[in-house]
Amino acid sequence: MKLNLKNPLAIFDLETTGLNITQDRIVEIAIIKVNPDGTEEEFHSLVNPEMEIPDEVSLIHGIYKKHIIDKPTFKEIADKVTEFIGNADLAGFNSNKFDVPVLSEQLLNVGSKFDMSKRNFIDVQTIFHKMEQRTLSAAYKFYCKKEIENAHSAMDDTKATWNVLKAQVDKYEELENNIEFLSEFSKAGKNNTLDFAGRLALNEKKEVIYNFGKNKGKTVKEIANNEPGYYGWIMQADFPLYTKQCLKKEMERIKLENKTSSTDSIEDKMEALKNKFKA
Repeated sequence: MKLNLKNPLAIFDLETTGLNITQDRIVEIAIIKVNPDGTEEEFHSLVNPEMEIPDEVSLIHGIYKKHIIDKPTFKEIADKVTEFIGNADLAGFNSNKFDVPVLSEQLLNVGSKFDMSKRNFIDVQTIFHKMEQRTLSAAYKFYCKKEIENAHSAMDDTKATWNVLKAQVDKYEELENNIEFLSEFSKAGKNNTLDFAGRLALNEKKEVIYNFGKNKGKTVKEIANNEPGYYGWIMQADFPLYTKQCLKKEMERIKLENKTSSTDSIEDKMEALKNKFKA
């Protein structure tokens, strides 16, 4: 099955020091970029996370300090990663909940200007769970009739994910061979989440709302007016940098909207006074 691609598709997998999006770091990254003409390119690198890898995590992915001590830091390879991805859409297994937020966080941490917003994101796990409700190893066995030789090796997992995605599109008639459709199908929640971590979302009116905590479901504009300190708390707390970036843009939009509204109000009053004196 050849996917119908408008842009390249970068299927990737990360191995990390843990599961905390804001605190943990990448120790391995593997990417397969599939071009619209069907040709494929590979990128792979071990990464020095500049922090300890917990033993319980190393037992899972098999990467220990000795494997990464002389490897480049993410800052040193960030430009290579972004250049390789280019304008590609992104895909992975559980990527919308983990790999994409982690990659975004790491890029922002090193000051990269790489734009993650105008892309489609395909989560093969979401498609799989909606269709079959299992794991990557089970998915590979189910769809491809094979066993993953080295599970939790980033490149082997990436190759398995790519093969599963092709098999999924081939198997299910209801899955359109269309990146935009697959990206939309990969979204797990009812809300159209705005940031990768799902802390912000769009409601039915396309207003930006908080998607967590005591203000869940309330618009950012409403909380900005009624509880102005909430924004400051989020910007100082341990939230992903991309979440903060999205929230900052919304707050800037709200300020501009309020300023414009205030200006319009003053102009309306001036016009009313002019008309009064003319009368």
